[in-house]
Amino acid sequence: MDKIDPKYLQAVELIKTAILQSQYNAIRLANQEQLKLYFGIGRYISENSRTGYWGTGALEIISNQLKNDLPGLMGFGVTSLKNMRKFYEAWRNLESKSASALADLQITGKEAVKIRQVELPNSAGFPIGEFLAVPFTQHIRIIEGAKEREERLFYIRLTAISHLSEKAVIKSIKEDDYHHSGTLPNNFLNTIPDAKSARRALRAFKDEYLLDFINTEELDAGDIEDVDERVLENEIVDNIRDFILRFGQDFLFIRNQYAVEVKGHTFKIDLLFYNRELGSLVAVELKRGPFKTAYLGQLNSYLTVLDDYVRKPNENPSIGLILCKSADKAIVEYLIKDYNKPMGVATFRTKEDMPEKFRKALPDIEELKKLL
Repeated sequence: MDKIDPKYLQAVELIKTAILQSQYNAIRLANQEQLKLYFGIGRYISENSRTGYWGTGALEIISNQLKNDLPGLMGFGVTSLKNMRKFYEAWRNLESKSASALADLQITGKEAVKIRQVELPNSAGFPIGEFLAVPFTQHIRIIEGAKEREERLFYIRLTAISHLSEKAVIKSIKEDDYHHSGTLPNNFLNTIPDAKSARRALRAFKDEYLLDFINTEELDAGDIEDVDERVLENEIVDNIRDFILRFGQDFLFIRNQYAVEVKGHTFKIDLLFYNRELGSLVAVELKRGPFKTAYLGQLNSYLTVLDDYVRKPNENPSIGLILCKSADKAIVEYLIKDYNKPMGVATFRTKEDMPEKFRKALPDIEELKKLL
C-alpha cells in the first residue's frame, strides 16, 4: 500500500473525530428524549392510577394493547410503565409549569387528557446536564436505592461522570459511596497548591473500601502483628481488576512491590497506580492491622522518592494512601496535617465484616469481573 500523504491522514482523523462526536451526541440526545417521554407518561399514569380513575389491572391492559397496536414495541411492559410512574413521582417537583411542551399526545374519552414531554428546569444547584445523561434504568436503581434527594443527586452525578452501568450503580449504592466519598482523612488542602485540584483529589478516594474478594482465613493466618501484608497484597493483585472497580475507572495499575533504588537503598511500594484525572502517581500502602503513626512517615518517604526519581515532568506530585483495617479519623487528621506530601488514610472491610443480609445481596465476584 502506498504511503498516505500526512495531510490526508490529518483529514481522516478530523473527520473520524467529527463522526464519533456526532454519534455520541445522537446517543446523548436520544437518552434525553427518552427520559422526557417517560417522565410525561409517568405523570399521566400517576394522575390516573393514583386517583382511582383507572381500575385494577389497567396497566396490564394498556401494555398489552400497546404491543398489539405497535408490533415490535419494546420497553412498555407493566414493570416499565410502573417504573415510569416511579420516575415521575420521584422528581415531580422539578416539573416547570411554564415550560413549553415538546410533544402532545391526545387521548379521547370522557375528557381530553394530554401526555406531554416537559422541559425540566435548569434550577440553581440541580445538575440537569448530568440528570439527562443518566440512562433510565440507572435512574430507577438510584430511586430505589437512595431515598433522600441529595443522595440521589450524588449517584446521578457519579453515574453521569463515570458512565456507570446498572450493576455498577447497584454496587455503588450497596457500598454506600455517598457517605464514604469526600470524607477521607487527608492533608490535600495543605499539600496541593491548587484548591480545585485538592478537591478533585479528595473526590477520587473514599474513606472505606469493601474488599469482598479477600480470603479472610489467609488474612488472619499470621501470628505476628503486621506480618505479611503480602497476604493482603497478593489477594488484591490476584483480583486487581476488581480492586480497580472499587477505586474507580481513572486508576491504572502499574505494579506491586514497585522498587526504587536511591543512594544504595531500595524502597518498595506495595501497590503503585496512576490516576488519569489527577495526573498523579498514587502509592498505596497496605496494612492488615489498625493504623499506626509510623505509617505516615513511611509513606511520606515513598512519595519523596517517587517525586524525585519516578515522576515525569508533566505529572502532578504523587499522592499516597494508607489502606488499613481500622483508624481513628480524629487522630489521623491531627497527625497528618504536618506532613508535606499529599496523603490520606482509608480503611477496608472484607465480606465477613458485613451484616448477613448485605453479604447475601452482594453480586458474585465472577459476575463483577465480567463487567471488565
